Amino acid sequence: MNTLRTGILMALLTGLFLAVGALVGGGPGMAIAFVFAAGINLMAYWNSDKMLLHMYGARQVDAASAPDLYRIVESLAKQAGLPMPRVFITENPQPNAFATGRDPEHAAVCVTSGLLASVNNEELAGVLAHELGHVRNRDTLTMTITAVIAGAVSMIANFAFFMGGDRRNNPLGLVGILLVTLLAPIAAVLVQAAISRSREFEADRAGAEITGRPLWLASALAEIDQAAKRIENYPADANPATAHMFIINPLHGGLSGLFASHPSTEDRIVRLRAMAGVPTTAPRGPWG
Repeated sequence: MNTLRTGILMALLTGLFLAVGALVGGGPGMAIAFVFAAGINLMAYWNSDKMLLHMYGARQVDAASAPDLYRIVESLAKQAGLPMPRVFITENPQPNAFATGRDPEHAAVCVTSGLLASVNNEELAGVLAHELGHVRNRDTLTMTITAVIAGAVSMIANFAFFMGGDRRNNPLGLVGILLVTLLAPIAAVLVQAAISRSREFEADRAGAEITGRPLWLASALAEIDQAAKRIENYPADANPATAHMFIINPLHGGLSGLFASHPSTEDRIVRLRAMAGVPTTAPRGPWG
């Protein structure tokens, strides 16, 4: 059901992009918007992982440079039936993590130095399993494409504001252009946020299934959420369009509710505890 919902929301976002193109430039505007959408999606498909990792100054590690981290990822990838992803660390005091890559064969997981300093190995395994859940569900590509399209909607809306759009073929004239300028970016953000929230719940479930210990992830989420509220993530603040890629919202302030890119941490923990069937700490496992 969540996969179908995601597909519908992505279709809605693409339709919004084409509609904005039509309102701004009529029939030719829609054609240009379609070509532009295809181009940016193709670019995102091939280069999104490199761009994101470079943006956060991430360095790749291996079994020699980060043996504990690499060993956990390797073990979890085997349990998940996934190829071994590339492993990265970004120097950032805020505990957090994200996954990227166009498919499981080209995936990468990245953790912050703050995460490695804040959680134990069981909690770290829970976080990494969540990110591998994104990889297995192919959310990394989905979320990259939605971010790119949402940004393109805002860009075209801004273009309409400054250039005036196609008033002759727009039945609403200037009013229509103003509505597009004001409402289209908001609608795009709402759809992007809805997709992101849905995929986070699914990745939580997948991560819990990979480790077999839902409470490991529940404990990590509580720890990360509290720390993220206190510790700044300056690269994420400078690139807010990437915030939805992280396991916990890295930004401070902003709007909540409909505009939130993540479900509430409390709701996620409740679901994980329900999966565990007990409200107590899970027993220690092979990563402890």
